[in-house]
Amino acid sequence: MNKLYSLLLALVMLPLAVQAQMPAPKREFRGAWIQIINGQFQGMSRETMQANLTHQLDALQRCGVNAIVFQVRGEADALYASPYEPWSRFLTGTQGTPPDPYWDPLEWMVQQCHRRGMELHAWINPFRAKTKGTTVLAANHPYHQNPHRFFEYDGLYLFNPGLEENRRYICSVAADIVRRYDVDGLHIDDYFYPYPVVGVQIPDAATYQMHRNGIDNIDDWRRYNVNLFIEMLSDSIHAVKPWVKFGVSPFGIYHNHKEGDRLPGSPTNGLQNYDNLYADVLYWVNKGWVDYLVPQIYWEIGHKAADYACLARWWSRFAGARPLYIGQDVERTVRAADPASADGDQMEAKLALQRELRAVQGSCLWYSAAVVRNEGGYATRLQQRYHARPALQPLYPFLDDKAPRAPRKLKARWMPDGYYLFWLAPKARQEADRAHQYAVYAFKQGEKIDLSSAEHLVGITRHTLYKLPYVNGAEKCVYVVTALDRLHNESKPGKAKVKL
Repeated sequence: MNKLYSLLLALVMLPLAVQAQMPAPKREFRGAWIQIINGQFQGMSRETMQANLTHQLDALQRCGVNAIVFQVRGEADALYASPYEPWSRFLTGTQGTPPDPYWDPLEWMVQQCHRRGMELHAWINPFRAKTKGTTVLAANHPYHQNPHRFFEYDGLYLFNPGLEENRRYICSVAADIVRRYDVDGLHIDDYFYPYPVVGVQIPDAATYQMHRNGIDNIDDWRRYNVNLFIEMLSDSIHAVKPWVKFGVSPFGIYHNHKEGDRLPGSPTNGLQNYDNLYADVLYWVNKGWVDYLVPQIYWEIGHKAADYACLARWWSRFAGARPLYIGQDVERTVRAADPASADGDQMEAKLALQRELRAVQGSCLWYSAAVVRNEGGYATRLQQRYHARPALQPLYPFLDDKAPRAPRKLKARWMPDGYYLFWLAPKARQEADRAHQYAVYAFKQGEKIDLSSAEHLVGITRHTLYKLPYVNGAEKCVYVVTALDRLHNESKPGKAKVKL
């Protein structure tokens, strides 16, 4: 164990000069979570909340974030106009009370994110129906309709995962979101069966006896129930819109390694997905039921029970069959000492390791507010260094691998407010082939046209125009524009020669 740790530590202790030379990838998921369950928006007026979110989105855009994971369902409630569940108290202050003046936060966030070139992933908690802090449930809350379908655990109410009607109901809620909103992803977090409390048993023995399906072990039965749900949820999402990505953000440890284990385990000592939450995450990945995975590796490099470096490498080794992103804790990262020098924090080492691992294609930042307030200079370093160039989204060839046609008739022309490059959108026969964004590259005259890296990528836009950085017309350049479909499959290039 000591030798393994020393090796891992040496690998992440790259000299800063070497790290500075590491090129930013052309494709990278750069996400941030915006949560509501902490009450940060509770009782805000529409104008105040929109101003708050606008401030966050603007700050996140400046530091290169290209995907927002926005929590819209925390306890069988809604931050959107749901036909199934009541308005959330984390929005209006009282569950079941609609916002006044009326607005739909999810619809608004989709528009705002897309305007900034960001994806919007709607984040729901699947099984939790009441948090500890909620004392009153609205009359139209699902618990009041069918209380026998829930169980109580340490002050929580949870949909019983052992009941098929619950699994189908949650899938209907998710499918409704995907059907009515132009979301880019549907995201669930790490709450399946409840986090265990010492001395408190999950009260599902009776359900197990009635619906055991020939399974002789209740732990295996619980995992079976969650497996059924994950498969059903994936099918439900893709049946509505095949391009919407289904993402899961599990707890950072799958299973602690034990001698003679049949399961792959990490050299850790903490809560486990497989054993404690009954979430067999690797099984879902290998079955192709999830489209991307964001394990919450929130610990520090060198943490005694759950070392970041060990876990990042473990997930990269075992979960690379689907796009893999690292859940990064901003506050812990900037408060922990650099393993190579006590004068710095761990941001350098963590992001160097993230980009070194071949199976890792990005990260998601916990949480947005810490980035927005530039905790420990995190946002500044993203903007100036790690996200200095824009990035396309990672590819999802198992959902769609057909590229759209190329943009047409590129031409530069003057407008009242400056010099612009214009083009025409390519034609498409169906939604999956339509261009939704465009990547813009800039090259000096005579420079080889190479689109394989981010070196010449200057912008990603949803518009069919791009404002050029005109100076005096003395420099000859070539601009290249490619079309991107909903899954960022990239077309062949269109080119235009311009003088800047």
